[in-house]
Amino acid sequence: MQKRRLSLAVLFAGVCMSSTAAHADQWGIQFAGGVADHNVKKADLGIVWDPGWKWWEIGGYHFTVVGEGHVSYWDLQEKPASHPNIWEFGFTPVFRFVKTSGYIRPFIEAGVGLRLLSHVDETPDRSFSSSFQFADMVGVGAQFGEHQNYQAGFRFQHLSNAGLKHPNPGINFSQIYVQYNF
Repeated sequence: MQKRRLSLAVLFAGVCMSSTAAHADQWGIQFAGGVADHNVKKADLGIVWDPGWKWWEIGGYHFTVVGEGHVSYWDLQEKPASHPNIWEFGFTPVFRFVKTSGYIRPFIEAGVGLRLLSHVDETPDRSFSSSFQFADMVGVGAQFGEHQNYQAGFRFQHLSNAGLKHPNPGINFSQIYVQYNF
């Protein structure tokens, strides 16, 4: 019985990985910088997977989704900082409404992801109360280039634990980003 379950699990994993590889379209690397309230600066490195899914063609635009994995570094300038350096790790599925063709393809985007913070205390008076956070964001941008290898955009991002634990002050980032797609 154990051997059968293991065989089914291996088969399932193989099917999932092969279907992902069969549909994989592009990988990208993303660099972002941003600022937040309470004098926080953020540097972000993202790995982006675009499976090439398209649906609901509307007036030369369509919907798509990409997956983004992020590692971010927060530099807290506010004094006294309990932890002046905070790391953020997470994943976000990002839904886009993007122009279907052309050298420049503008888009709007939105996503809700999960984040883990290395420290929860920003200052003695400001704490997130849990390392687990949700990251919701909205943005605008454009893909461009002959092969759509380049991308740039602006995002507004809010991190909070959605009231799962108190206090829940949240933090709001305004970010710009550039991306190169392989």
